Amino acid sequence: MTRLFNEPSAFADEMIEGFVASHGRWVRRVSGGVVRNTRSAPDTVALVIGGGSGHYPAFAGLVGQGLAHGAAMGNLFASPSAQQVYNVAKAADNGGGVLLGYGNYAGDVLHFTQAQEKLRRDGIDCRSIAVTDDVSSAPIEEHTKRRGIAGDLTVFKVAAAAAEAGYSMDQVMEVAERANHRTRSFGVAFTGCTLPGADTPLFSVPEGRMAVGMGIHGEPGIEETGIPTADELAGLLVGKLLTEVPDGVDATGARVVPILNGLGSVKYEELFVVYRRVAQLLSGAGLEAVDPQVGELVTSFDMAGTSLTLFWLDDELETLWNAPADAPAFRRGAVTAEALEEAAAEAADVELSVPEATAESRAGAARVLAALGAAKDVVDANAAELGRIDAIAGDGDHGIGMERGVRAAVHAAADAVGRGAGAATTLYFAADAWADKAGGTSGALWGMALRAVGDAVGDTKAPDAGAVAAGVAGAAAAIMDFGKAKVGDKTLVDVLVPFRDALTAGVNSGKLLHDAWGAAATTAHEAAEDTANLLPLMGRARPHAEKSLGTPDAGAVSMALIVRAIHNTLSQNTTIKENA
Repeated sequence: MTRLFNEPSAFADEMIEGFVASHGRWVRRVSGGVVRNTRSAPDTVALVIGGGSGHYPAFAGLVGQGLAHGAAMGNLFASPSAQQVYNVAKAADNGGGVLLGYGNYAGDVLHFTQAQEKLRRDGIDCRSIAVTDDVSSAPIEEHTKRRGIAGDLTVFKVAAAAAEAGYSMDQVMEVAERANHRTRSFGVAFTGCTLPGADTPLFSVPEGRMAVGMGIHGEPGIEETGIPTADELAGLLVGKLLTEVPDGVDATGARVVPILNGLGSVKYEELFVVYRRVAQLLSGAGLEAVDPQVGELVTSFDMAGTSLTLFWLDDELETLWNAPADAPAFRRGAVTAEALEEAAAEAADVELSVPEATAESRAGAARVLAALGAAKDVVDANAAELGRIDAIAGDGDHGIGMERGVRAAVHAAADAVGRGAGAATTLYFAADAWADKAGGTSGALWGMALRAVGDAVGDTKAPDAGAVAAGVAGAAAAIMDFGKAKVGDKTLVDVLVPFRDALTAGVNSGKLLHDAWGAAATTAHEAAEDTANLLPLMGRARPHAEKSLGTPDAGAVSMALIVRAIHNTLSQNTTIKENA
């Protein structure tokens, strides 16, 4: 368990502060993460990596000359927000474009893609590489659904070396994609991990058993077995990976980089015992091990477990892998790095402007704030249960993420209302704050939802029932278009779509807004319960679909709770028009 912390909610920020204080030779802090504290060659590609905190040395430990130019750092096991990624990328940009690198998790894909779009609007050539090395998370024919684990290191290292060597953006991207195609990983765990302040681990493994194929965010394994000997474990790991030689690779006499990665609590000495047999098995298979890595490279807090990665080399990839690098957690060769003369201070938050709004819209903004306050209260009251539901087949952080997001949204909305904002601007402030502070998939989706409602209601008139219904419809469209989920995938979409349909039908039939919303909230509650009968087809729960059968989706439950809580505010003496 994690023993040393102050306030659990402050853990990630305090960890970053301490990391920068102890590694100032390599990194400096910027809003959203860290960037190099050394000079980079102008007009070269910058590699910006990132993900949730809790995986050190990933991701901040890989920032330095010859490796990443910056790392966006989210909350514990939650993706950084789009704004955090954007801030880090802007600070790291050398004028040659930015390559964003991250593990293939839904929240990371959403936030990094949003940041990529924003950077492109700024005129920056921005590309992305989502690492997909974990063979246990999807079959080979669905390799694009695989998640990224310790194989992050191989992809990031060679992409960074290519950028350092002056490769063009197209060339860096090609190298990163080739490295990703040639990287395979497989892991096991003996215990789950426990986040700061939590009473129980995100998952547990029975005494004397081993979880096979688990993720690095507390996701349980795909099966359990008895605990093997060190040699038997080596045989399991190597055997599994050798069943998947990448296409285009001649395994006869091939050169591979083996990475035996400790996940947090397995000691280095134990890893060396396992690697002894891994080396024998690779040699016996006719493979040449190049520059083996044994140690902690991508962890999962205090999880007791290990993973094996095989990176299948070609001549160019081997040269790039062996190129010099100097980062806090990964060093090789000789690197000459010139310190910045003046490390820029962390950028101060820019106060957002508040456009003029009519009195009717400002009154509507007050009702928006009341609705968000009701959402906060219901999330606070149910956060632990939402986390429990999420932990059945996911990573158990949904309640924590929702708390962070809705609290930030309420704070931002109160600031907007206090400055005379209209309904739309208040929703925009809340949307950005929710997405930024929550991180993860839920943060991105709720940010989209609030912004869509803001687009519909505007700042010039009191929000009427038709505009609110149109906003909900816009939220559903944005979420399904961006996240690609559909009804039946066991996500919040299974609640949002029937809620949208019921609300629209009620408003179109002439019902008052609070009556139409109330009926739709009942529909949403029933739809959330019905997700218990579904198997997840999207997100982190997908590899453990059977485990979630009989339990509703956490995102669906939280949405149903929120729309019901909001109904109570609409039932009061409201300043929102009922029907125009």
